[in-house]
Amino acid sequence: MTASATNILQRNTATGATVGGKSCEIKTVRRRFTVWASFVGGMTAFAGILLIGDSGAPAVDAAISATVVDPAPTSGASLILPRDAQPIAGQWQAIVIHHSATPAGDSITLNRQHTASGLSGLGYHFVIGNGQGLGDGLVEVGYRWNRQLAGAHVAAASAADLRKGIDRTSLSTADADQYNRHSIGICLIGNGNRREFTDRQIHELVTIVRALQAQFGIPSSAVYLHSDLSKVESPGKFFPTAEFEAQIRRP
Repeated sequence: MTASATNILQRNTATGATVGGKSCEIKTVRRRFTVWASFVGGMTAFAGILLIGDSGAPAVDAAISATVVDPAPTSGASLILPRDAQPIAGQWQAIVIHHSATPAGDSITLNRQHTASGLSGLGYHFVIGNGQGLGDGLVEVGYRWNRQLAGAHVAAASAADLRKGIDRTSLSTADADQYNRHSIGICLIGNGNRREFTDRQIHELVTIVRALQAQFGIPSSAVYLHSDLSKVESPGKFFPTAEFEAQIRRP
């Protein structure tokens, strides 16, 4: 395991969080649910916060780099095999679940949003459709996963938070960067603050997460909702947290 990979396992004294460790403290403190006042403003601020740690990633058009996988005949193991690079031992230590905060979409629309906001392309490793823009339960594997690149999906503290001082619901830029380097980002199309996700979405999410856990030795304590780590409301109040956690913990 590299030195940078080892660092993320150490406790962050500012947040009380560990990646890959046994602490669930972060989950009990940070799950709060309020609807975003403005999705556009939130997305702009979110991408701006991520930009610092994403400046070295190559700009790639998701339309030609994402792999669309039909989950029906596909096993979880085949979903997580990257197309263009081999995983590096110790690189992936956590998984973070997000929502797109939009009623419809796919990797192409998300790529456009992220690129327009200054990122180098789609920030997530996997995208799961809800039948609106991308088939219900269809999985798109992004270029960051196929090339085994760091994600751009975990937000650091905003400028306002920094002025107030880092609190327990915010990560410093350095800590957010470590999560982006060593955690796998999975995005569910939909707005979890407005409605539930589809049964097929949750089924495929569980399938992918369990396959990633088995492949990389990621414990359930290192599978986070984005709201566990950052002051955001993603994947939202309608995400079936208890059901999901029970599924990823079962033998």
